[in-house]
Amino acid sequence: MRFSLEQLQVFVAAVQAGSFSAAARRLGRTQSTVSAAIANLETDLGVALFDRSSRIPALTAAGHKLQLRAEGILERCYALEGSADNLAQQAEPALTLAIEVPYGSLIPVFKAFDQAFPFVDLLIRHPVHGDVSEMVHKGEADLGIAFSQPGYPPVLAFQQLGKLIMAHVCHATHPLAQLQTCTFADLHAHRRLAFFAHAQKLPSSEYLRTAQLWQAESYLALVEMVRGGLGWATLPRQLVQRELDAGELIELQLQAYPHTDWLVGVDLLWHQQHRPGKAALWLRDCLQRTKVFELDRRGMPTTL
Repeated sequence: MRFSLEQLQVFVAAVQAGSFSAAARRLGRTQSTVSAAIANLETDLGVALFDRSSRIPALTAAGHKLQLRAEGILERCYALEGSADNLAQQAEPALTLAIEVPYGSLIPVFKAFDQAFPFVDLLIRHPVHGDVSEMVHKGEADLGIAFSQPGYPPVLAFQQLGKLIMAHVCHATHPLAQLQTCTFADLHAHRRLAFFAHAQKLPSSEYLRTAQLWQAESYLALVEMVRGGLGWATLPRQLVQRELDAGELIELQLQAYPHTDWLVGVDLLWHQQHRPGKAALWLRDCLQRTKVFELDRRGMPTTL
């Protein structure tokens, strides 16, 4: 390679600053040094980058094209330096999170993480075969965020981040939607659509058992099945709030709990025997200070 990265930096600075003298001030160099660097770059590339026929040099057509190339090269070099700095500070190159709850409350944390560790990649997985606790237990995820379950393995540590509302819903044309209140017997008479990992595990789910059960390994699949009128399901209210507001789905009112929302805890999980890196430790600490909540039917937050 005949030219240097320093020459490209000077060239891009001259374009962005608008003149050789302004670039010199920005870079803390003399104007003659900037002029010489650009002249040498033109010689190395074999093209004129600037038209010097006027008092202020202007980019040539070739200069415009090569400016974009030069900026792209410098951006990749800066990214390489940032990644190397993170690794030198013992930050992991990537983290895996297993999440099964709606992401709305977590987006501010992800934005803060992006600012603190812009070169650490995040892989966010939704459990398919098995649940979040199993993924963290097996080392398939560094951290897990899941609806609370009893009896975590002893090697797992957890902290509750808050509570979300689980709503019993069906399509507006479903027979259950015509009832003002539903008994458990009413629910048992119709097909239940359940999230595979939680069909029998969530607290109070034993009341919802039915002879007709279809299961899916994705909440989004369940939403589509409910929208198709295939049965009723218990889903995070945040996940179907838009459909509820539009009247497409109906929230069933249980006769046994006429004034009570079904609140389910949301837990942050990590493996006690795995030593976290700098990025994982930062993210875990930030999540532990995060409140996961929504407003109940009385307008009160589900997490105080």
